[in-house]
Amino acid sequence: MRRKTRIKTIVGLITPLMLLVISHAFAMEYHHGEEALEKTLYKEQFSPYVSRNYPTKVLWGDQHLHTQISVDAGTMCRLGQEDAYRFARGEEVTATTGVRAKLGRPLDWLVISDHAEMYGLMPKLLSGDPNVLANKQGKRWYKALKSGDKKKMFATAMEIVAALNKPDPPFDTKNIVRNAWREYTALADKYNEPGRFSAIIGYEYTTRGGYNLHRNVLFRGDASVANQTLPFSQFDSQNPEDLWKALDKFEKQTGADVLAIPHNGNLSNGLMFSVETNDRKPYTRELAALRARMEPLAEVTQIKGDGESHPFLSPNDEFADYETWDDANLDGTEVKKKEMLQYEYARSALKIGMQLEKKLGVNPFKFGMAGGTDAHTALSAVEEENFFGKHSGVEPSTKRWEHVVIKSSMDDKLTTLGWQQAAGGRTAVWATENTREAIFDAMVRKETYATTGSRMLVRLFGGWEFTKEDALSRLPAEIGYDKGVPMGGDLYSAPAGKSPTFLVVAMKDPYGGNLDRIQIIKGWMDTEGKTHEQVYDVVWGGDRKPDAKGKLPLVGNTVDVKNATWTNTIGAPELITAWTDPEFDPKQRAFYYARVIEIPTPRWTAYEAKRYGVQMPKKVPMITQERAYTSPIWYNPGS
Repeated sequence: MRRKTRIKTIVGLITPLMLLVISHAFAMEYHHGEEALEKTLYKEQFSPYVSRNYPTKVLWGDQHLHTQISVDAGTMCRLGQEDAYRFARGEEVTATTGVRAKLGRPLDWLVISDHAEMYGLMPKLLSGDPNVLANKQGKRWYKALKSGDKKKMFATAMEIVAALNKPDPPFDTKNIVRNAWREYTALADKYNEPGRFSAIIGYEYTTRGGYNLHRNVLFRGDASVANQTLPFSQFDSQNPEDLWKALDKFEKQTGADVLAIPHNGNLSNGLMFSVETNDRKPYTRELAALRARMEPLAEVTQIKGDGESHPFLSPNDEFADYETWDDANLDGTEVKKKEMLQYEYARSALKIGMQLEKKLGVNPFKFGMAGGTDAHTALSAVEEENFFGKHSGVEPSTKRWEHVVIKSSMDDKLTTLGWQQAAGGRTAVWATENTREAIFDAMVRKETYATTGSRMLVRLFGGWEFTKEDALSRLPAEIGYDKGVPMGGDLYSAPAGKSPTFLVVAMKDPYGGNLDRIQIIKGWMDTEGKTHEQVYDVVWGGDRKPDAKGKLPLVGNTVDVKNATWTNTIGAPELITAWTDPEFDPKQRAFYYARVIEIPTPRWTAYEAKRYGVQMPKKVPMITQERAYTSPIWYNPGS
């Protein structure tokens, strides 16, 4: 008993002594410097994901979709905005033509961008709403559409669509617009589910008719924010510059955040990226700055053709002629002239932007890349094997490949047929989380890329310190953000003797084709103000080698058109490299973006031919090479 008591007494004496020694040791460590202690603790962290605060999620969406709420879509489409949300979230719906429809993979976010002009009129008109029928014009339209006379119904539908191109609405629709807008914003809030699905509120400003100077307007906030305004339409102004001013005023008055995304420059006949204002005057610094702020992105690929570049503008680019629509403007009322093309395509606009920046001190065309469908079916369905078309008149059928998509009033040769539709596109956003706010913020940062429909994963970083060893990492973003800037970013004043290096990585769509190659497209301006471009193949699949002229052989083709199949026996499932510009001049402005090309796979027309047993003419393309375009990284010689 005495021995146990003695031991307890010793322990009781030693324990406080030990605590004193330990406390003193920690105190001494503290006095030796907090930095040493922090380093010791940091080394004890095991997980490489601790404190990671950069965007790690690629979120797939469509910022350009129409339902029956849009006047033009509503003449044919019978699906509403709730149908569009349900479909985008992965649910099964029945299309206007009675065909059941479902996505192979749900979207992460969606913008229903119904036209601002006479927003919500068609459902009211078709249902015989008393307020619409009280108007003489509305009553006449209603009777014609309900007559059962197909010729009269079609003529009336065209008359209603034509009303979109007039300076004033056919009758007062303000109350209809206000009520339909509030119903939509409430529905968007209902379907918005942070962490799972973001229903971003938006609309389309539609102006200049066949010249397609259209913009999708997106709100960062919820219904309480969007309801403080109504969609700005061409009935307010046919000048896109007035849209920017109205959005700027709205932001200042409410503290809200909005942005606009122009689309289909390829159909604007030289107006979308013109160096002149709407009034044919030179750009001012103030207007250039306003456009750059309000339009951080441009839609460069969709159903109505691809708008990255054109073979006339980029004759040395073997991949420039992709899903090209270049016969005329949107409605075929003016034939396209070659001198118009430079003001229509994204790559050319990026080059023109550098020239304007030298002149004005601001680059109005400093935009990132976005994709969209512009489908008027309420179905954001652009998978090649699951393509539902531009409008409800060209949904899947045995004959849709030869149906008229857009009718020219001037020349039948300019009429667009069903097979000319492109099954595209998608916008990929690198965000911290799936919320409206995080997605909107990523768009403002331009940390986005466009694809023609494929869901390949792509990242691009630019900096001065990347090495070949960085391409060995399985966490390239960790290195990318640490050493450089992501797509949409800027590099300034090159360090002495340094050239920019770009860390670029791509992984195939799990359900798509292997990757053919990654290219870096460089545009620059020389000391005389002239612009140039160069396409570099920086990494590719297989054991191909460039020839004496630097041209990389084609990847090959495994497509079985008859059976609409292919094999991933060529190309590569993933590609990564650190590429340094071999011809860099630190005094010259430049931009760089990545283009990722897949191996050939069946086009939607091949799936259609197999599904319906159709023998299509030889002029109809049956094979495609899906691709992605990242937002650029800009180099600025000034500090």
